[in-house]
Amino acid sequence: MIDFYTWTTPNGRKVSILLEELGVEYTAHSINIGEGEQKTPEFLAISPNNKIPAIVDHDNGLKLFESGAILVYLAEKHGKFLPTDPMQKARAMEWLMWQMGGFGPMLGQTHAFHHFNKGASEWGENRFLTETQRLYGVLNTRLEGRDYIVDEYSIVDMACWPWASRYEWQNVDLADFPNVRAWYQRILERPAVQAGYHVPKKMGEIPAG
Repeated sequence: MIDFYTWTTPNGRKVSILLEELGVEYTAHSINIGEGEQKTPEFLAISPNNKIPAIVDHDNGLKLFESGAILVYLAEKHGKFLPTDPMQKARAMEWLMWQMGGFGPMLGQTHAFHHFNKGASEWGENRFLTETQRLYGVLNTRLEGRDYIVDEYSIVDMACWPWASRYEWQNVDLADFPNVRAWYQRILERPAVQAGYHVPKKMGEIPAG
């Protein structure tokens, strides 16, 4: 049994999608970051960096924060969605770190300057939109001739897809990145992705790409 602490963000959706794909029993707890619920002592005892997502695994008492760490832990525990071959696993970790270090943070900054604070800084808007476009280009190249980022559907796709699902916030037209668009729509068809998108609460329609 997993207690899952989350909110309606790309980082939270990475884990909810994996939990749905695994079919494991979990209870989702809403942590409304807009109202500061991530700063309560109760949540800080689980996630000392006061960020979502976080989990408590009641099979062993493990408390874990950081979305990438949670993805790897759950995939390894259940033996799914992470290659076991050393070379393929290294490739998966390479692209997972790419998401954690670039595709997520840079797209998040684009949200800040283009969606939430439009007009606050022309320099910021240009800087992060340029980097966002570059990163989509990297992903588009990687997906040439591939259905998934490391050939088989994995936690790498689950980590990247929720960030791509906010392409409208990023002033990105997926038609400019046809391999990304095909990958995005392929993943969107999965029932677990559709279910995980709406954790911890029902949102609007998922962007169709």
